Amino acid sequence: MIRASLRLASEQHHTKLVSELKAIYAAPTEQAAEQALADFAAGELGQRYPAIVRTWQAAWSEFTPYLTFPPEIRKVVYSTNLIESINARLRKATRNRGHFPSEQAALKMFYLAVREQITPRARDVNHVAAHWKKALNQFSLFFEDRLNTK
Repeated sequence: MIRASLRLASEQHHTKLVSELKAIYAAPTEQAAEQALADFAAGELGQRYPAIVRTWQAAWSEFTPYLTFPPEIRKVVYSTNLIESINARLRKATRNRGHFPSEQAALKMFYLAVREQITPRARDVNHVAAHWKKALNQFSLFFEDRLNTK
């Protein structure tokens, strides 16, 4: 939603727009988000860019399920950076090996690459899985009937 909004605005207003729109997507409840959107629409930037307000209103039914999640899950869901990072590391692992003698060999390589993401070497402080621990705790509470953490 932020990217879609920024496409409709002048670059000189991007910083202020992001900070104002953050009040919407960081709202603790749907009612608070509705109020933040109304405040934005009534404000200077909302008046200047009515297409941004329309974009949020048109996508409201797709956006509001996001607000039901706790903050730890929102952080993971909000950005695709973590997923893109994992995909990049899997592509790197396949690129370094060229080809595989069998499908089983490729699956084993993917397994080892994913395992490295989950339990990296101690020196790799910024590994992807570290950012998922809080989210995993919340996922296990939020989706306890669908997530098996054993």
